[in-house]
Amino acid sequence: MYKQRKDGSNKSFSLKSSLDNFFYISERKSSIRTEVFAGLTTFMTMAYIIIVNPLILSQAGMDYKAVFVATCLAAAASTFLMGVVAKKPFGMAAGLGLNSVVAFGVILSMHQPWQIAMGLVFIEGLLVFLLVLTNLREMVMNAIPHSLKVSIGVGIGMFISFIGFKLANIMVSNSSNFIGFGNVSNPILIVSVVGIIIITVLMALKVKGSIFYGIFLTAIFAITACAVADASHIAFNVFGNPNLPSSIAALPTGASNLPSGWNGNIIELPSSQTLSTIGGLDIMGALSLTFVPIIFALMMVDFFDSLGTVMAVGTQAGLVDKEGKLLRLKQVLGVDALGAMIGGFMGSSSNTAYVESSAGVSEGGRTGLTSVVVAGMFLIGMLFVPLAYFIPSAATAPALIIVGFFMISMINKIEWDDFEEALPAFLTITAMTFTFSISKGIGFGFISYCVIKAVTGKWRELHPIIWVVSAIFIMYFIFVANLL
Repeated sequence: MYKQRKDGSNKSFSLKSSLDNFFYISERKSSIRTEVFAGLTTFMTMAYIIIVNPLILSQAGMDYKAVFVATCLAAAASTFLMGVVAKKPFGMAAGLGLNSVVAFGVILSMHQPWQIAMGLVFIEGLLVFLLVLTNLREMVMNAIPHSLKVSIGVGIGMFISFIGFKLANIMVSNSSNFIGFGNVSNPILIVSVVGIIIITVLMALKVKGSIFYGIFLTAIFAITACAVADASHIAFNVFGNPNLPSSIAALPTGASNLPSGWNGNIIELPSSQTLSTIGGLDIMGALSLTFVPIIFALMMVDFFDSLGTVMAVGTQAGLVDKEGKLLRLKQVLGVDALGAMIGGFMGSSSNTAYVESSAGVSEGGRTGLTSVVVAGMFLIGMLFVPLAYFIPSAATAPALIIVGFFMISMINKIEWDDFEEALPAFLTITAMTFTFSISKGIGFGFISYCVIKAVTGKWRELHPIIWVVSAIFIMYFIFVANLL
């Protein structure tokens, strides 16, 4: 029998073995180093939510710093559970569509306090969790035809690439052509293009951690460019300072290109004020028939956005069986539902699986250890809130564009010569981007698939659940889609 040495020199080996056995790292042909890099990469591409979520909810009257801390804590707790319970490399945080419903649909439009809004989020999560326990959510996911499963992943890839181009200012709104090419003198566009080039070169050279290193190097380039521009009295507004011109021009006297929100501190510890939203939800106040349409709307977005995300990222990571079904699906969907409840309790809005997890998967993340690393980074990020100002959107936008490329590459798995399979897939992919909604894109795919099967007399080929879900989507489009 092997005996432990008294000097404890085998401790690192034991820790490595424990992690390997718990997360199946070797079995999934990964390594601890790869999982850590993947976790860091996923966090870097998700980190924008730490700033964006408080910005959205603070517009509805919630305290910015309190929501900031709640966002980090809820994301950390949800993602940690995804790692140790579901053992999947999926990061979780406040969903952008969901927080908009909470801020603008409930608090501002319906003139409800944020406590009731968070109560609604908690109730919605509880209802979805009950659907998981009854296996209904898992049955829906397993009943989806292969072409729709693939198209959901491709659509999400196109969707996040669209977001990346928008954040990079490469694509801008245009009154005559809807969208157009951005201003080449815009520093955000310039830095984003540099970031795309950096990541592309690193990937071409097969450098492990290309996306993570690309984000880091792009941020350094942005900061350096701003410092040089300051010294040269030139405006290089890559950090979105509202008091500076958006294009390269003369720098106003006394102004700086560096982040305007930074107060000189590096660490800011949580206080009673910044923890004030935790446990502040009002569940009893949310139990009213008035809120039924809102709860239904939240459920539809949460149910299908996360379903599409875990399906797409899981397929990309190879975490599916021969029939394309995600392994440990019930645990994944259960944790995702708990994420909504955690978000409501913390006061950060519903937490859901993030499509940006595909960035970590692209770097080799295959196990729950990736999620544990992401969770740890959210906790650290909560302390280093001032430093978040130094990672511009121009540094993360290139990562979204590149990740979109990886996810769109699955498109060759769709049978394009079969009209009955191809058209619903096409509608899913395009509607997801053009309506700027993952759930609406899935709805287009479901409904069109059923219509085609019905008119061709092949309706018996579909699982009854698909017909039920399509009917629900029709009601969703008619009655509540405009709430989102």
